Amino acid sequence: MGALCVFDQVLWRDLALLVQQELERYARGVSDFLRRRLRALPDFPDRLPDFDPASAPADPVVLFLDWLEHALAAGVSQPHAFSLATSTGGGAVSSRMLILKNIEPAGAASAGEAGSAAGAGSPAGAPDAPAPQPAAWHFASTRSSRKGRELAANPRAAMNFYWPALGRQVRVVGAVSLLSAEESALDWEERPAADGRANPDWQVYALLPAEVEFWQASADRHHIRHRYDL
Repeated sequence: MGALCVFDQVLWRDLALLVQQELERYARGVSDFLRRRLRALPDFPDRLPDFDPASAPADPVVLFLDWLEHALAAGVSQPHAFSLATSTGGGAVSSRMLILKNIEPAGAASAGEAGSAAGAGSPAGAPDAPAPQPAAWHFASTRSSRKGRELAANPRAAMNFYWPALGRQVRVVGAVSLLSAEESALDWEERPAADGRANPDWQVYALLPAEVEFWQASADRHHIRHRYDL
């Protein structure tokens, strides 16, 4: 009887080992199949737009709006959609898709004052006029959402627009601040699905970029990057 028990144990051990080996072989096969299938998928269209960084405008917003118009003309679905990456104070990163609400130039009053000072000239030894602030890129969410909580703890974020039909990406990285309660309420009321209900948790955010990078795919795989450091 004891010999039979030992035999059964050995049999089950060998059977378990065989099953494990078959599962590993199956997993490798699935992985190889998936890898080959992903490799075979097309990445970009055969015909891609040209982009010469030497001819790019000095203002990244001008270039972005030009690329946005090209995306609209090419029939890109929701070209104003972007991935927003945020992180906790400890560095745990998360991302999700949002839509761009607006790009607002730096305050007209501040720009006017800076322009007047520059036009009048600065006395010898006077400090230089402050550098103009970059335009603010607006998006919205509820403050109690995960991204809202993360932005409260770590007010920095990265936007990434992706238009595969044109082989183009735009990355916008910088500090995030809150717009006023009035501006947030107005955005809530103007949403297409607005039904008159108030949402005191709704918040419009402004990202002030420290860098904006434009990426253009190229058929020869020598992809083009053009970066603005602001």
